[in-house]
Amino acid sequence: MASLNTLRTKFGIVLSIIIALALLAFILSLKTEMGFAGNDPRVGVIDGKKINYSEYYDQYEQIKQQNNVQESDEQQSAMLANAVWQTLIAKYVLTPGFDRMGLRVTEPERLAMVSGQTPSQAFYNAFADPRTGQYDVAAVSQFLAHAEANPQAADAWAQINEQARLEREVQKYLGLVKGGVYVNSLEVAEGVKAANNTFAGKWAGKKYSAVPDSLVKVSSSDLKAYYNSHKDMFKQTPSRTISYVVFEVSPTDDDLLALENSVAEVGREFAAAGEVKTFVRGNRNGKIADSFVSAAQLSDEEVKALMAGEMYGPVLKNNEWTMARVLDSKMAPDSVGIRHIVLPYTQEALADSLLTTLRNGADFAQTARNYSVYDATAANGGEVGVMPFSAFTGEFAAALANAKKGDIVKIAAGDAIQLMQVYRADKPSKHIQVATITYPVEASAATRRDVHNQAGSFMVTAKGGSSSAFADAASAAAVTPRVAGIAQGDRTIRGLDDSREVARWAYGAEKGDVSDIFNVGKDYVIAMVTEIDDNEYAPLEKVSAQVRSQVLRDKKYDYIVKDLSGATLAEQAASLGSEVEDFSDVTFGSFYVNGVGVEPRLVGAIASAEKGALSAPVKGMSGVYVFEVGDVQTADKQNSEGEKVRAQAMAEGMAQQFSIPALQQMAKIQDLRGRYF
Repeated sequence: MASLNTLRTKFGIVLSIIIALALLAFILSLKTEMGFAGNDPRVGVIDGKKINYSEYYDQYEQIKQQNNVQESDEQQSAMLANAVWQTLIAKYVLTPGFDRMGLRVTEPERLAMVSGQTPSQAFYNAFADPRTGQYDVAAVSQFLAHAEANPQAADAWAQINEQARLEREVQKYLGLVKGGVYVNSLEVAEGVKAANNTFAGKWAGKKYSAVPDSLVKVSSSDLKAYYNSHKDMFKQTPSRTISYVVFEVSPTDDDLLALENSVAEVGREFAAAGEVKTFVRGNRNGKIADSFVSAAQLSDEEVKALMAGEMYGPVLKNNEWTMARVLDSKMAPDSVGIRHIVLPYTQEALADSLLTTLRNGADFAQTARNYSVYDATAANGGEVGVMPFSAFTGEFAAALANAKKGDIVKIAAGDAIQLMQVYRADKPSKHIQVATITYPVEASAATRRDVHNQAGSFMVTAKGGSSSAFADAASAAAVTPRVAGIAQGDRTIRGLDDSREVARWAYGAEKGDVSDIFNVGKDYVIAMVTEIDDNEYAPLEKVSAQVRSQVLRDKKYDYIVKDLSGATLAEQAASLGSEVEDFSDVTFGSFYVNGVGVEPRLVGAIASAEKGALSAPVKGMSGVYVFEVGDVQTADKQNSEGEKVRAQAMAEGMAQQFSIPALQQMAKIQDLRGRYF
């Protein structure tokens, strides 16, 4: 069973690549709480395959049982939910595709992965020795022995093999993609030229901003024509837009006064308490420090009170009332330099034997290298380093408080026994263990009720079915509506902490719906769905400002070029109303041209121009430019062989990097989970 428990611990790492781990704890009860009544709602579509709630939920249940996964926070839950989704993508996109291609993982290949002959991240994560980092084939055999009589272990073994199979198939697929990449001789020649040539010359130009908008006519047909010819620029993810208001819950003056009086009363009781530990543990806001601190680690006010044995506070600091008393004190060195030998807790006899040997003069560093199971320090003679005494807690603080240079102590803590040698001990000074009671400055229950009532009144008034009714209600309640977009797959509202429930509501609401009151952090939030956009492309009216900017740029280019004339750069500069200026140190890989700014098209045109030739007009991002290359400096920074290796490696890396995302894009994945999870 030890192997099974080890696998459970590690298996969460195994599944993080493709196989899912877990979801939010609340989805365990979603089937009944959401009232599906026999229906099986769709939570997504992957390559034409409808993913129903039950399949998604069952996948979670299966993984949870196999891996003993516990509840997680929201950030971890989001990561795990995405891992579950990737499992389904692998099931319905990658695996069928690999089957059609004839990609297979043969039994000899699987055995090679199990044995470690062919590296596998799945098997490594499950069976690597945590002390050495080496793959442990013996651990595999031990686990398989358990799996023969343990169905749970057998299921886990099947999952590891499935993970390893998919991992191997992905590697083979990426290998095929890599093998299909080829850099030709023209690319190599151009790459050598781009790397070795540096250009200098002169330029002239005119910014689009120099042409008043009034001189250029942009019609609705122009906007529509540009939009239709550049439609792929406006591809989008389905989204919803909400307007929401936040009713902030802040303490009133009466709350502050009541809290101050309450804290003062607790402070009097705390100061008079004979049993400090008992008093602090009996207060829900009490805390006992794990470690001891020196005067240097306290503020001047704390030192003055606590080091004299008096109570510190109550004092208002960092928006909370704080009071503290000393629970215990020790004379201990400020810093301690230690080496250690770590042994399993089962090797008590060995620890005692080594302790005797070491105290009789045995070499500590060599003993650590021979016996310590903690490889990170064993290889360095057990060296831990110099640490402040405040870094030690519990048994370690008790054992090291009175330790002197040269002392060797035995400490049993957790699942290990440590032999520690003190090779440095600073002069002892007073260290104290502090017990504190803190009261955050927050609104009272009465104030929360008042704000909740205000939110309730707003909600009733806002339910008029229109954005104007929502805005009018906000104005009457003296709150400011905020706008947020929720793209398909988003789990929270950007800029609004703890907003998972708001996002989940928005996915299931209709346009014009007003929500109930949500608890978001310490505040209350009410939202309204103002827009639902399920179009594949953003409509023209939504991107009209962006389209107009591009059309305006194109028309201004035509306007400027129309007046461009002259056979020389100086003449063309005069026709543009500009001066001829110099540029230098331009290479194909440059990000900008000095005097011009960031203009990729201009950089490309300069790097491919012939020396001495007047260029054609270049349509830049912010203006129109003409130029002449006057000098080309060539250095032997790159040769053909080196360029071929570089270009091939880059092309292979790019092809492999984008191949899996490209497959997912081709599968036309629709993620509808936000309504349920």
